[in-house]
Amino acid sequence: MSNKKNIAIVAGGYSSEMVVSMKSAQGIQSFIDPERYTSYIVLITREKWVALLPDNRESPIDKNDFGFTSAGVKIRFDFAYITIHGTPGEDGLLQGYFDMLGLPYSGCGVLAASLTFNKYFCKNYLRNFGVQVAASVLLRKGEVWNAEDLVSQLGLPVFVKPNDGGSSFGVTKVNAPEQMQSAINLAFTEGNEVLAESFMSGVEVTCGCYQVGEKKTVFPITEVVSQNEFFDYDAKYNGQVSEITPARISRALTEEVQCLTAKIYDYLGAKGIIRVDYIISPQGEVRLLEVNATPGMTATSFIPQQVKAAGLNIREIMTEIIENEFNN
Repeated sequence: MSNKKNIAIVAGGYSSEMVVSMKSAQGIQSFIDPERYTSYIVLITREKWVALLPDNRESPIDKNDFGFTSAGVKIRFDFAYITIHGTPGEDGLLQGYFDMLGLPYSGCGVLAASLTFNKYFCKNYLRNFGVQVAASVLLRKGEVWNAEDLVSQLGLPVFVKPNDGGSSFGVTKVNAPEQMQSAINLAFTEGNEVLAESFMSGVEVTCGCYQVGEKKTVFPITEVVSQNEFFDYDAKYNGQVSEITPARISRALTEEVQCLTAKIYDYLGAKGIIRVDYIISPQGEVRLLEVNATPGMTATSFIPQQVKAAGLNIREIMTEIIENEFNN
């Protein structure tokens, strides 16, 4: 009998980001040490919860204990690595379920996950700590809004995006008031809340961070240079972007971004790996774009790039994160 621990890499989800999630799951599976752990990708959709077996079979997950049966043997997981981008894995729902089962998992707990998933609430929470953020207005389904009022409050251009989504699905850069309504309609196809946010010009950078025990590690910063009008889905996933690690910014700004990332990690009570995106204004002001508590983990995602630039080993980091949960 093997005494290797069983790891569930939980992927899928209920949103357009499912495709990205599955790519992240494959990345994480390649990063996890096969000598120490037996890993299975667990697919969660609205239709089914299944463990994906090596021979392309699927075995239903028993929601009573998150285990499954293979060849007549019940397999239970020792740890879950959540890599669902979107609901129910990024917004605290799955975290609450695992807490109730007593199953250790990667990443933020219920409160931090649900807070970071709600862009509007997260930014206003962090604003209390002096973090600079864009002016924004939250729109809910069924409310009446006026394009001219939004423009007068936020100026132009305005970014309109789902408040509770990611991977740039449903995001529009609005350059004229008459574009506002269609942009809001598009964003509502991805969720029940929409964020209208004033445009921040400058250099876009992103910085990853994780903590095990008392040791916090902040990664080198990546500069994001999109060939498109903004860092949209094609830029993220179809190569229409330059990602430069470490970022071409001064040492002082680098230290400021890394220090702020570490502070945001603590303000949120984060766990596991997070990634924080910023815009550095032409005047050198560091402004928060968003916090990603379930960052992409494909081989070419920002976090693996930053780990490599730091001279660290992603397999060792995965082992640290998993083992840290057993040591708590």
